Amino acid sequence: MRVLMSSTAIALLGLVWLGPLPQIASQAFSAHMILHVTVLAVAAPLLAFAIAGSEWDPVPDRPNLFSPAFAAMLEFLIVWGWHSPGLHTAAREGGIMLALEQGSYLLAGLLVWLRAFGGDRPQRAAAGVAGLLITSMHMTLLGVLLALSSRPLYGHGGLALFGWSALEDQQLGGLIMLLVGGASYLAGGLYLLAQLLNPPTVMGSRHGPLR
Repeated sequence: MRVLMSSTAIALLGLVWLGPLPQIASQAFSAHMILHVTVLAVAAPLLAFAIAGSEWDPVPDRPNLFSPAFAAMLEFLIVWGWHSPGLHTAAREGGIMLALEQGSYLLAGLLVWLRAFGGDRPQRAAAGVAGLLITSMHMTLLGVLLALSSRPLYGHGGLALFGWSALEDQQLGGLIMLLVGGASYLAGGLYLLAQLLNPPTVMGSRHGPLR
C-alpha cells in the first residue's frame, strides 16, 4: 500500500510538472489551479500516508517542526502569498519562480499532512483534526473569493478554446480549489475525527496503519 501511494504521488507530480500543464497555466488561471490542488491536496497527502508510521516518518523526532499551529500557519502564508497578484504573475511566467512556488506547495502540504497522520497515532489525531480543518477553511475562503469575484484579480487568464473570459477562467479556478482543495483537507479532518470518536481496537505504532 505504501509503495502504491508513493508511486501514484510521484506519477501525478511528474504528470503535472513535466507535462503541458505548466505551459497552459502561463495563460489559463484554471490550469494553474489544477497544478496547485494536485500538489497540495492530492500528491502531498498520498506521500504523507505512505511515510506516516514508517521508519522514514520524521514527526516523532521533530515534533516542534511538525506542530499543527506551525504547519497550518506556514501553509496559509505560502498559499495566500503565492496568490497575491505580484507573486502569482511571477510564477506563471515559469522558470525559477514557478519551481519555487510548486516546491513550497509540496513542502507545506507535506508538513500539514504528516502532522495529521505521522508520529504517535493517538496524539496526532486531535492535532491533525485542528490542522486539517483550519487549512480547509482558509483554502475554502480563497476559493470562494476567486469564484465569486466580480472582476479578474490577475493580469492574465481566459480559456480561448472555449471562448471564456479571464473572469470566467478565474471563477473556474476558484471552483476547482473549492471542490478539490478545500474538500480534500475537510475529508482528512473528518476521517481523523471519526478515529477519535471510534478508536480502532489495535492502536497504531511507529510502523503505522499502512503496510
